[in-house]
Amino acid sequence: MNARIIEITNSRQARQELGQINCDKTGINIMSEKAVFKTLKIEKLPAKAANLLKQTFLSKGGEVAVSRGTADLSIDYTDVLICATLKQFRMALSQLKLQPWGLPSVALQIEKIIEHSEVFPFRDYKWKSQVMSIRPRHTLVMGILNITPDSFSDGGRFNCIDSAVQRAGEMIEAGADIIDIGAESTRPYAGAQKVSAEEELERLLPVLEAILAMTTVPVSIDTYKPCVAEACLKLGAHIINDIWGLQKDPDMARVVAEHNVPVIVMHNHEGINYQGDILAEIVDFLGRSIDIGMEAGISFENFILDPGIGFGKTIEDNLVVMSRLEELRTLGCPILLATSRKRFIGEVLNLSVDERVEGTAATVAVGITKGVNIVRVHDVREIARIAKMTDAMMKGGLYDR
Repeated sequence: MNARIIEITNSRQARQELGQINCDKTGINIMSEKAVFKTLKIEKLPAKAANLLKQTFLSKGGEVAVSRGTADLSIDYTDVLICATLKQFRMALSQLKLQPWGLPSVALQIEKIIEHSEVFPFRDYKWKSQVMSIRPRHTLVMGILNITPDSFSDGGRFNCIDSAVQRAGEMIEAGADIIDIGAESTRPYAGAQKVSAEEELERLLPVLEAILAMTTVPVSIDTYKPCVAEACLKLGAHIINDIWGLQKDPDMARVVAEHNVPVIVMHNHEGINYQGDILAEIVDFLGRSIDIGMEAGISFENFILDPGIGFGKTIEDNLVVMSRLEELRTLGCPILLATSRKRFIGEVLNLSVDERVEGTAATVAVGITKGVNIVRVHDVREIARIAKMTDAMMKGGLYDR
C-alpha cells in the first residue's frame, strides 16, 4: 500500500484524478463535485441571514462558522466561514435562492465566486499588428521601459528616443510579451517627482511613436491621467496601466471605454494604515474599479488586476499579499504581478536595487503558482526563463519544446 494526501482544487483536477484510478464515467460525474472542498469567507453578513445560511449548509453536510452572538442575535452582523464540497455548495445555494433576508443575492455572489475559482480567465486581444493571448500556464512577461529621470531602478537610462527604442527591442528579443512605458515615476515611497500632463506627453509621445513603428508586441502606457491615456491611445498604444485603478480621475474609465482597450487596474492606498484584512481591502477596491469601469462601458473581458505590491503597504503587508495572491482569482480577471526589484525584496534580502533579480524571481515563481498571468519586470531575459520553467512544472511536465 502507498498512501498519501493530495490536494484537489478544482473540478477539472478532480475528474483527472478519478480517471487515473479508472473510475467509470458515471462515477466521475457523481464524485467530481464531492472531491473538491472549498472554504469561503463572507464579511459583515446580517446575523439573521447568517443563521439561516448556517442551517442550510448544515442540512447539506457542510460546516459554517459565525461569530459568538449570532445565534441569539445579540450582534447585528457577523463574518462567516463556509466549509463545504462543491456538491454541498450547489445544493445549499439552490435552497438559499428561495430564502428571505437578502440570501438570494448572497447565493448569486457565492455562485459567481466559485465559478471564477473554477474557470480560467481566457483572454484574446487583437490589434492591427499585435496579438495577446492569456492562457493557462503560459505566463506573459511585461518589460518595463521607464523614460523618467527619477525612476527608482533605471531613471535616466532610456530618456532619449534611440536608447528607448533600443531597450524595447532588447526586451522583445529577450522574451517580453508586452512593453510598458512610463514617463512619470510612480515609485511607492517618498521622492518621486510629480509631472504635469503636458510634460508627461512631451516625454511619452515621441518615444511611443518610434516604438510603435518597430514593435511586434503590444505596448502599455503607465499613466493615471486621462488626457495622457487618450493621446497615447490615439497614437496607437494598446493597453492602459492605471496605478489608481480608475479611481483617481473619473474620466479615465470613459477614455478606456471609448477606445475599447484592456486596462490594468491596480490597488493603491493613501498612506499605510489598514484596519482589517488587507486582502479584503484589495478585493473590495478592485471590485469597485471593475464596477466603475463597467458603468462607463468597459467590457469585463478588458480588466486585468494588479494587487499593487509596494503601494501603500508595509513590508509585512507585501509579504502577506504575496502569500495569498490566489484570493484575487475570485474576481474572475487575469492577474498582473509587479514586484520587480521592489523595496520589500531589498528589505528581506538586505540588497540594493541592482542586486534584487533573484528575489524578484522568487516572487514571480510563487506568483505563478498562485494564479498570476502576467509579470511586470525589469530583468526580462532572466524572468522569462523563470516563468517558462515554472509554467512547465505547473503543467505537470507538458511543456513547449
